[in-house]
Amino acid sequence: MVKPSPKDKIIDAALSVASEMNWQFVTLTDIAREAQVSLSDVRGYFEDKTDILASYGRRVDQKMLDSVSDPDLSLSVKERLFDILMARFDALNADREAVVSIVSSFKLDPKQAVITLPHVCKSMIWALEAAGENTNGMHGALKIMGLTGAYLKVLGVWCKDESPDLSKTMASLDKVLGQCEKFFLK
Repeated sequence: MVKPSPKDKIIDAALSVASEMNWQFVTLTDIAREAQVSLSDVRGYFEDKTDILASYGRRVDQKMLDSVSDPDLSLSVKERLFDILMARFDALNADREAVVSIVSSFKLDPKQAVITLPHVCKSMIWALEAAGENTNGMHGALKIMGLTGAYLKVLGVWCKDESPDLSKTMASLDKVLGQCEKFFLK
C-alpha cells in the first residue's frame, strides 16, 4: 500500500473533519489535529481551507480524467459529457459525507461559494477538453460558464441522491445537458 503524501494526508484529514461537522465551522487547527501534523505543516502546503478544497478538486479531476480515454467522436457531445461528469460524481461519492457538508456550508456562507467558483470552472474546462470540446475564445467561455452552471445544478441533486446507482443524479444530468445542447454545445 502506498503511503499518502503529507499533502494528501492533510486533504484526507479535512474531508474526515468535514464529514463530522459542517465545513463552515471547521478550522485549520481541526484539520492539523486530525492529520496529526502541526499547523505550520498545513501552512507549508496550503494557503487556507479554500486551497485545500481546490487541491481536493484537482484530485477529483484526476480521477475523472483517469476514467475516460480519448473522446469517442461517434457519440454526441452531450453523451460524452454525461459519461465524464458521471465519472466525476462517482469520484465525489467516495467522500460523500464530507462533500455534502462542504456544499451545504456554502448556503450559509455564500462568500465561500463565490471564492470556490473559479475552481469549479477549471474542472469544467477539463471535462469539456476530455469530451473533445474547444474551450478557447468567446464560445469556449460560454461553454465553460454554461457547463459550470449545469454542473452546480446537478451537484445539488447529487447531494440529496442516496440511491446506490445515482439514478436521480443521472436523470438530472441528462436533462440539464439536453438543455445545454440546445444553447451552447454544438
